[in-house]
Amino acid sequence: MLYLSFYFPPSRASGVYRARATANYLAEHGWDVTAFASPLSFLHRVIGSVDEQLAETVHPSVQVERPNISHFAWERDLHAYGRFRGMSPILARNLYNFGLKKFFPEHYLSWALASVRKALRMHARRRFDVVLATGNPFASFAAAWMIHKATGVPFAVDYRDAWTLNMFTEEPGYEPGHPAWRWERRILRDASASIFVNQPLLAWYADRYPNAADRMMVVPNGWDPDLLTQLDAPTPPSESDRDRPLRFSFLGTMNSTQPVEQMAEAFQIARRHPDLADAELNIHGHLGYFKQGKTDLIARLGLVEGEQGHALPEYGIHYRGPVSKTEVGKVYQDSDVLVFLAGGARYVTSGKIFEYMASGSPIVSVHAPGIAAQDVLAGYPLWFNPESLDVHDIAESMIAAGKAARDMSAKQRAEARAHADTFTRQAVTAPLEARLRSMVRRKIEAGRIAS
Repeated sequence: MLYLSFYFPPSRASGVYRARATANYLAEHGWDVTAFASPLSFLHRVIGSVDEQLAETVHPSVQVERPNISHFAWERDLHAYGRFRGMSPILARNLYNFGLKKFFPEHYLSWALASVRKALRMHARRRFDVVLATGNPFASFAAAWMIHKATGVPFAVDYRDAWTLNMFTEEPGYEPGHPAWRWERRILRDASASIFVNQPLLAWYADRYPNAADRMMVVPNGWDPDLLTQLDAPTPPSESDRDRPLRFSFLGTMNSTQPVEQMAEAFQIARRHPDLADAELNIHGHLGYFKQGKTDLIARLGLVEGEQGHALPEYGIHYRGPVSKTEVGKVYQDSDVLVFLAGGARYVTSGKIFEYMASGSPIVSVHAPGIAAQDVLAGYPLWFNPESLDVHDIAESMIAAGKAARDMSAKQRAEARAHADTFTRQAVTAPLEARLRSMVRRKIEAGRIAS
């Protein structure tokens, strides 16, 4: 199998865990997996951070290739400009924009074309049986389609995110006539399968592309037991633990679409309650997907820089910094209540919620009502849902979750984890593996009939 996954370890993008789990699961179930990923220079220079420990968890049999990508759209250092761009910057920009409009409307086009060239060379030496592409970037879908057209190899596309739907406004992401619509139409027309992370997203695409609806399926996100080994044997709280201040935690990548101000204000209100006096809200992870996003989010949270980093000590809010994926289990183990912060509305699930449930801890929702994640959380017995973004409602849920954390029994935690066990990566990825295997069988059978 050829797996087109731009964000692959050591990337720390939010979708990388689905990509890692998919490649590992297929490798463990008899597939010879080649993954095409982003160049390391892009991760270091453009994204600005990596998780090297996560890269060590990729199955050793997975072959990772890194086709080149042009840094044209992201390059800000004039010294790095080539001769042509340095001498004729406006002409260079116009030619670049012409390529986006004429060929494919995404800055990752050069990576897609490099992937196609490399895939065809590899296919000539040893044939691929199937291609799987995950987006974003959706240039990977275009690459899969081009490889299919050149070789006849069947392909599937995994909508880790929506392409032509803006999930946060619930409106089309592009104006009518935009080339993205043309590309998506031809890709879904020819794909042997298209995969979505939840049923509302599938329904939106099935309504827009009814001729491809019978080849659509849902493969939800899940959690990775091999990365959460610290949760295997939780120790019951001691008397001293019951008396110490409660620890609320957000773990993940915070971004500009999330209601961060409401979370911070609600926690400040909740702290006025005696049960939450001296409680902490610890923010673990990255602030923004790119280097420049951190400053804006620190300002929105109202954090100030001090000896221990950015915090609001008088309100118990602390930014603790990034956490390696291999260390997140320790964060969950040390947290009493988890804060599920999410942007968007009904089409948003968020991969982080599955890990949250695996912890067996109380979870407080801070998001707009009606998002797709609520379908997953509905069976979780320790979910505290304010059902609005009113800061007083959120504060009440935080107080109730704190009380539940104090009083929680081993039986309650076990019941919560039992719900989470239905969303392990092994459980949710098995149907995808079966679909890919059936695609290969159909291709072989069609070849026999033709011969």
